[in-house]
Amino acid sequence: MEESCDKLEIYHLAHDWGVRVHRMTLGLPSFERFEEGAQSRRSAKRVSACIVEGHTLRKYKGLYLNFLYRALASSDETQEHLKYLFDTGSLTDEKLYRELMDAYRLISKKTFRFISTVEKDYEKPRYLEGDDNSMYDEDIHESVPSTVDRPPSTGSVNRQP
Repeated sequence: MEESCDKLEIYHLAHDWGVRVHRMTLGLPSFERFEEGAQSRRSAKRVSACIVEGHTLRKYKGLYLNFLYRALASSDETQEHLKYLFDTGSLTDEKLYRELMDAYRLISKKTFRFISTVEKDYEKPRYLEGDDNSMYDEDIHESVPSTVDRPPSTGSVNRQP
C-alpha cells in the first residue's frame, strides 16, 4: 500500500496543534467562542486538512502545491487569529499564547520548506508506476452489489414556475 500522509511530520504537527487550538478556543469568553474562536478553529484545522487533500492529489504537481500553499496560508491565518485573541484580551494566558504562536511559526516554516522541496524535487507517486502498488487499485466491485435500488424513473422532470 502506498504511504499516506501519516508519515509526514508537517501533517502530525498541524493536526496536533489544531487540536490544541480547538481546546483553547473552548475556554474563551462565550461571545468569542462563536466569533474569533470559530475562525481560529477553522483555520487551524484547515492546515492539516489541506495537507491531507494535497497529499491525496499529489499525482498532479500543480494541485499538490496548491493545497500545500493553502495549508501555509491557513497556518499564517491561524497566527493572525491568535494575535487578535491575545491583543483583545480574550486569550489571557500569555504562556499558552506564546506556545501556540511558536508552534504555528514552526508549522509555517516547515510547510514552506516542504513546498520548496516539492517544487524542486517533485516525483510522481510510486503507485502510478504499476498496478500492483496502487493504494486505490483494489477491486471495489466485489463489495458493491450488482443491482442497486434506484428510484423509479419518472421520465422528464416537469418544473412548475
